[in-house]
Amino acid sequence: MTSASASDLVRALTTTTPDFPTPGILFRDLSPVFADGAAFRTVVDGLAEPFAGEFDAVAGAEARGFLFAAAMAHAAGVGVLPLRKPGKLPPPVISETYDLEYGSAELQLRDTTPQGLRVLLVDDVLATGGTLAAARRLLEKAGNTVVGASVVIELAALGGRATVPGLRVAALDVVPD
Repeated sequence: MTSASASDLVRALTTTTPDFPTPGILFRDLSPVFADGAAFRTVVDGLAEPFAGEFDAVAGAEARGFLFAAAMAHAAGVGVLPLRKPGKLPPPVISETYDLEYGSAELQLRDTTPQGLRVLLVDDVLATGGTLAAARRLLEKAGNTVVGASVVIELAALGGRATVPGLRVAALDVVPD
């Protein structure tokens, strides 16, 4: 395992692609983090650490959130709740729509998901906060308590934290732009 901190590894390995998926967007690609076993482990541990012992399940939004959520849940010995795109789950489902900086989207969860769980949300990038806010609403609609959110990168200038008032949010790396 590497001795570098999770935030150092995120800064060193993340690549940025301008104008993807639309003009004006800077896409933060964490693929190099996923490909480096020691870095991935360090980042997963860093995401879970601020909330250790406080959650019964980890929820991640499709698709990159799945990777972190599954790894975190496995390491903590808890369940994982995949928040899916429409059309990926059989009924009954509950849904939440939200706006992105370049469009709109929807998340779904099976209506058969256990209730009463303490859930930690995880995602790769906190930008405008639409995904995080929708995920929180969806999990609460399903009868669970969201204890916090952990993200790899927060784009501070976009003010995403404001969309989840009262929710503790931890970020491994905060980018001012």
